[in-house]
Amino acid sequence: MSSEEFEKLDEMYRSLYDEVKSMPERAQRCQGEERKRIVRDFDERVSEAEEVLQGMEQELFGAPSSFRTPMSTKIRLYRRDLAKLQREIRLSATPGFPSHTGDGRQGIYAAQNDQSTHLQSQRALLIQGTESLNNASKSIERSQRIAVETDQIGTDIIEELGEQRDQLDRTRDRLVHTGENLSRSRKILRAMSRRVITNKLLLSVIIIMELVILAGVVYLKFFRK
Repeated sequence: MSSEEFEKLDEMYRSLYDEVKSMPERAQRCQGEERKRIVRDFDERVSEAEEVLQGMEQELFGAPSSFRTPMSTKIRLYRRDLAKLQREIRLSATPGFPSHTGDGRQGIYAAQNDQSTHLQSQRALLIQGTESLNNASKSIERSQRIAVETDQIGTDIIEELGEQRDQLDRTRDRLVHTGENLSRSRKILRAMSRRVITNKLLLSVIIIMELVILAGVVYLKFFRK
């Protein structure tokens, strides 16, 4: 929704417009000082309405982007209606003046009001364009900030991966050294195993020889007379 201030200004304008919309018709029915008084009152109220419309245009800057277009359209319609009332009261017939004088004034006031309406419309479009440009600049700034943060994160990740690679290299080197040590240990164990087997064989041969000798001694001592 539009801002609360915009809604308040909108109500103020509607109230002023309700006051002035019947003044052109009243001026046509009056003459002399009464008509002049109505025109002065009309000009005062219209000036107040113009100030309210300017305030509404200022509120466009703070309005959400989705509501900015309908708000701008509403302001243009209000200016169009106000300009129409201005033409009506300025072009109202004045008794005693020639018709061609009224026609001349009609052309002048019509041109002035058309130009004023066009300028106000261009101003509203300029305000909207400026706001869109500011939003685009902010979006670019956010994109640049995100890009810098992403680049920093990428740098940190690359550094961390480099450290992990170094750790993996050191682990691989330790595994290589461990493998070499295991290979040497296996060779040592095989050599020790061969020595144990050899020692067992030698011990078996010695035991057998001792048994043979013992058997010979027993035979010679007890069985041979």
